[in-house]
Amino acid sequence: MKKKYFKFTRPYVFVPMCADYLHHGHINILQKASRYGNVIVGLMSDKAITTYKANKSFLNFNNRKKIVQSIKYVKSVLTLQRLDFITATKKYKFDYVLHGDDWKKGPQAPQRKGLIEIMKNWKGKVIDVKYTKNISSTIIRKKIKDERSYRKNLRS
Repeated sequence: MKKKYFKFTRPYVFVPMCADYLHHGHINILQKASRYGNVIVGLMSDKAITTYKANKSFLNFNNRKKIVQSIKYVKSVLTLQRLDFITATKKYKFDYVLHGDDWKKGPQAPQRKGLIEIMKNWKGKVIDVKYTKNISSTIIRKKIKDERSYRKNLRS
């Protein structure tokens, strides 16, 4: 029997994320994760984000944490100090890890591969959630930048 680490029961469902520009794609993942059990978000610290993303976070960690904690699907939030989902997963023996399927390539791919391997030890499962089309933090950031440029040009 797996050890209980939180005040709520298993299954534990781990969802690592930055949640900088929170959007409906994030909510889709959290909603799907809640179908598997109690959702624990692994929220990347500001420093952790800069290790693998081109831009630093727009919202600071405490504000992002406050937002994520207020989402009805989320039971708990853990701080991730670096791009390392494996350490927390080994410690808490998560039953499931859910992430958007965009992590199959890029800087998070080694984490995914490592999670699949270690979670076999306790019959845990990595679940790739189909990426929500036409939305991402990058798209939002670009739209904000374009809007600022547009307004600046109107004033010129």
